[in-house]
Amino acid sequence: MSFTNFTVPYPIEGKYSKRVAYFSMEYAVHQPLKIYSGGLGFLSGSHLRSAYELQQNMVGIGILWKYGYYDQARNQDHTLQVTWLEKYYHFLEDTGIKFQIAIHDHLVWVKAYYLNPETFKTAPLFLLSTDLPENDHISQTITHRLYDANVATKVAQFILLGVGGAKLMDEIGFNPELYHLNEAHGVSSAFYLYKKFGNKVEEVKKRMVFTTHTPEEAGNEKHDINLCHKMSYFCGLSLDEVRKLTGIQDDLFNHSLVALRFAHLANGVSKLHGEVSRAMWGKYENICPIISITNAQNWRYWADKQLYRAAEEGNDSWWDDRKKYLKRRSFDIVADQTGKLFNPNVFTIVWARRFAGYKRAELITRDKARFEKLLSSTKYPVQIIWAGKPYPMDYPAINDFNYLVNLSKTYKNVAVLIGYELAISKRLKQAADIWLNNPRVPREASGTSGMTAAMNGAINFSTSDGWIPEFIDQGHNGFVVPKADYAKMNVQEQDQYDLDKIYELLEHDILPMYYERYDTWRQIAKNGMRDVRFQFDSGRMANEYYELLYK
Repeated sequence: MSFTNFTVPYPIEGKYSKRVAYFSMEYAVHQPLKIYSGGLGFLSGSHLRSAYELQQNMVGIGILWKYGYYDQARNQDHTLQVTWLEKYYHFLEDTGIKFQIAIHDHLVWVKAYYLNPETFKTAPLFLLSTDLPENDHISQTITHRLYDANVATKVAQFILLGVGGAKLMDEIGFNPELYHLNEAHGVSSAFYLYKKFGNKVEEVKKRMVFTTHTPEEAGNEKHDINLCHKMSYFCGLSLDEVRKLTGIQDDLFNHSLVALRFAHLANGVSKLHGEVSRAMWGKYENICPIISITNAQNWRYWADKQLYRAAEEGNDSWWDDRKKYLKRRSFDIVADQTGKLFNPNVFTIVWARRFAGYKRAELITRDKARFEKLLSSTKYPVQIIWAGKPYPMDYPAINDFNYLVNLSKTYKNVAVLIGYELAISKRLKQAADIWLNNPRVPREASGTSGMTAAMNGAINFSTSDGWIPEFIDQGHNGFVVPKADYAKMNVQEQDQYDLDKIYELLEHDILPMYYERYDTWRQIAKNGMRDVRFQFDSGRMANEYYELLYK
């Protein structure tokens, strides 16, 4: 196909006719395309799927990571081993487009690949690579690893996404009316556009919107402004010009803050996160308004349709049979990886997502006596599965993972799995009776794993953070830890409070209901399935982006 004067190759629905270029470092579109690490990718993948379903005039821009995020393997003792395998994608099309951008005062060749909308039913997705024979080795490594640990490489990746993505739009003649930055990684595009539109900042502002995903200032990426300058991040502007444009006076270039100053409108990713973001950024001058558009996931991709049909027909025995079948099938993976045979009739808790300190993977293990009692109960037997990929250089998170691996060795009803990517993610949501989510409030901007768990007949059990306050109606469609006055607690007090409440709800409400009042249990699961489809299918989100952010 031709990539000159590119247009989206499906009929566009009238109300979604505005041309939008969507920039994201990662996309979790489908299991074979391993260019994502976690939640940000799951979100952008669902967004592209819903853009396709709604026939929106949007293209995605990302990076073709030669080694992906990393491949999660095991050492001989089953602890985590980080490996990097080269990836091959025969389903991507070579656009034939090659162009150069400046990185570190050096011209680097960029090649564009294309994911056709019909391949995985997404909006068109362009993926950039510098892994070309025309480039020197250092330039080739820019697109080797997602979120490379080397700071200069990471800055180069940000330049590739922003400047390279914006330049690609000119190369193909798409002429976006809006540039949507999903997280601030691509904010270098603002400097490219500033130069393109004759150094008129208002021309950039009217075309730029921004989605922020981080609820705390420390989590927003900052880099030495002199390093950024040396890396050609600012498209040839002097540091004085950059300071005047961005309002940054110290030596730390705050990507999110600059995005909030270049965009005319931004959004947080849940109602709570919108409030947290407005409070957090409110002390800075010249930032754009921040609204809320709550994250969502693509129902058509994630949901088990048979469970939904059984629920719609009121056929409880079919629903029960299907859920047990899904559990049994998922437990084959547990048996294959760990040699443990889980029972589909036993209450199953799953904690699975990226391992990060604030997500507190091992929280329920901290009370040894209660944990032991939970796992040895014959009245209310329990099985627990953990899975997730820590960032490969996040040693405390890797330590948590390995702690759980070693702990699991003494129990036949505890398993820790590797390879938590889209395929296993779906299987574990089908395995779960309870989807446990216990981040430290208010550090989870949204969280989306519980949405897709509910689409597969699992009940959410969570601390009250991110999207959860908009969803859970206690005891009706899920279970939530009652919110304390966390702001007045230190970390240890908060962790202890949440731990106690989790066990109280498990011991007094959740387990007795599952084993003694299963009809009520099933109804809560079905209520969750219905409510999540109504509120948290990404069709609602993709529509809101056009109505609220792209207006």
